Amino acid sequence: MDLSILKPLPNYLAKRYKIWKDTSFEENKTLYKKLSDEGQNPRAMIISCCDSRVHVTSIFGSEAGEFFIHRNIANLVPPFKSSSDYHGTSAAIEYAITILKIPHLIVLGHSSCGGINACFNYFSHEEEKLNQKSSFIRSWLELLRPTFNSLDKNIHEKEQIKILEKNAVLVSLKNLLTFPFIQKAIDQDKLTLHGLWHEIDTGNLLNFDSKKNKFIMIE
Repeated sequence: MDLSILKPLPNYLAKRYKIWKDTSFEENKTLYKKLSDEGQNPRAMIISCCDSRVHVTSIFGSEAGEFFIHRNIANLVPPFKSSSDYHGTSAAIEYAITILKIPHLIVLGHSSCGGINACFNYFSHEEEKLNQKSSFIRSWLELLRPTFNSLDKNIHEKEQIKILEKNAVLVSLKNLLTFPFIQKAIDQDKLTLHGLWHEIDTGNLLNFDSKKNKFIMIE
């Protein structure tokens, strides 16, 4: 591979970095020194969507070193599978639980999710762009086919998509329970799982209540 194609950082990002370095970094230099010297000890892991509108650290007002964050399309977790394939999401989870010993694992879904919308369109209309065997997105979204098939097709599509967004969180939580080290940590009271859904336009955050079997707004 010829790396000569690489270019300098865009000017607007370089300028933003310099501002951060001169302000936020300087104000928190002691914290960054401590994190560098002592390593990280995150209070929670958050699995969220890649969507640029989901500002994970801002939602919880966190500072550097507080969250171990993994992002992917539609905040999905595949079921446990022991193989030699590349498993980025599974590797991140394993590191968080077995190495960092993180006590809280949160799956954070959100409204107007592009990945979920693509999933709905693909399963509904076999969208041509994703209907190629070589599509990484297609293979990834197959994780949601069973929950898509269970949707009530008599209700409005927008409502179906919102349900699918929330169900994606539950699918990921159920798949997390297939990981032996996850179940072991839960059995030993060393780990708790949480399912959240964030509504972008209102700022509302809903938490899945297992007793009521529905998402409840956090107030």
